[in-house]
Amino acid sequence: MLVTFDLPVDTKKHRSDATKFRQFLLDEGFEMSQLSNYLRLVNGQEQFDTYTRRVGSNLPDRGDVYIFQFTDRQYENIIRFSDQSRRKRRKNPEQIALF
Repeated sequence: MLVTFDLPVDTKKHRSDATKFRQFLLDEGFEMSQLSNYLRLVNGQEQFDTYTRRVGSNLPDRGDVYIFQFTDRQYENIIRFSDQSRRKRRKNPEQIALF
């Protein structure tokens, strides 16, 4: 799943709220792709719905937040460029490790 957002940062409170939201996503196991784009592997619709509810319960007071769902195959087919060169495709883990 991908959470992407556009949050106001024009006041100290807004900056603090944006930082808290980013930290919440990291604490929930999301990986920062860019400053306002966070990815997390979920296993099925039920887990997607659970994380969607968690994100929805921790929204800042202002701004826009979007949540995208895509399949493993779609994730593997993402084309990524970094430092002007094409990077290898990311491979989904074969299974989720629980600790």
